[in-house]
Amino acid sequence: MNRRSFLKLTGAFGLGSVVLTPSWSFGQAKIRLSIATGGTGGVYYPYGGGMAAVLSKHLPGVEATAEVTAASVDNCKLVAAQKADLGFVMGDTAHDAYAGAGKFKEKLPMRNLATLYSNFMHVVVLDGKGINTVADLKGKKISTGAPGSGTEVKALRVLEAYGLNPDKDVTRDRLGASESAGALKDRKIDGYFWDGGLPTASILDLAATPGIKIKLIGQEDGVAKMIAKYGPVYFKGKIPKNIYPGITTDTAVAAVGNVLICHEKMDPQLAYNLLKILFTHKAELVAVHKEADHLTIEDAVDGSPIPFHPGAIKFFKEKGAKI
Repeated sequence: MNRRSFLKLTGAFGLGSVVLTPSWSFGQAKIRLSIATGGTGGVYYPYGGGMAAVLSKHLPGVEATAEVTAASVDNCKLVAAQKADLGFVMGDTAHDAYAGAGKFKEKLPMRNLATLYSNFMHVVVLDGKGINTVADLKGKKISTGAPGSGTEVKALRVLEAYGLNPDKDVTRDRLGASESAGALKDRKIDGYFWDGGLPTASILDLAATPGIKIKLIGQEDGVAKMIAKYGPVYFKGKIPKNIYPGITTDTAVAAVGNVLICHEKMDPQLAYNLLKILFTHKAELVAVHKEADHLTIEDAVDGSPIPFHPGAIKFFKEKGAKI
């Protein structure tokens, strides 16, 4: 099953349970939207901040704010509990949340608005330490991402694909992007996992630190095992050379799409208007972070791990997308 087939299957399965609410209009009182993002050292937070600014500026009656969170797992829970209105979530975590699998004990009432861009698994170590593959992390002290993050979910699956038990074969810290980079710089850990867009600011800063030479460890060989166990939410990706200082070769890695989720009961007209504004003012998002350049009609409907919201379906169909 390819990513497009997976999209069609999940989309067809979920739409019957959507509950529609009365249409939203510009004449109503100001709506405050909370966007659940991630830590300050990743991509979610600056991207979400740009999104909040665009929506607040161009969508009458809306005031949006970006919130710092532990990222994907927590974002699913926040949106499902209606404590956040929008959330940045990794596709594998969204799939688990919708299905009530993995870290989720029950199915969560969430829908996709758009697939935003791809996350690439960074396994970051210091050069010259004899760590050349994921398997070489055995016996090392590593960080697998912050608790409640999609990075942690995916990192544990990468370790598993290479035959490592995260509770027995490594000493594991649970740090966010910036904290992991700082710990590696201070030699408190031997390496860390970070799943994010390109480039990630905290890794850029680490790679540019005098006296530090980082190395990225590939995981291409583990992707097939991850797909076999967890479904076609993963695919082979590439971190291009020179995107980080000192990295002179491409690195083949496990990749996953990032989605913008909302509650299944979000008003369809509001969902439609949100997307219209974001696509109309895409250039302002790109000015904040270049991952927003991947926000295209074609890519936004590809590879969704959960059903789309009715407002999103209306918007993309009007744009000629096959959804």
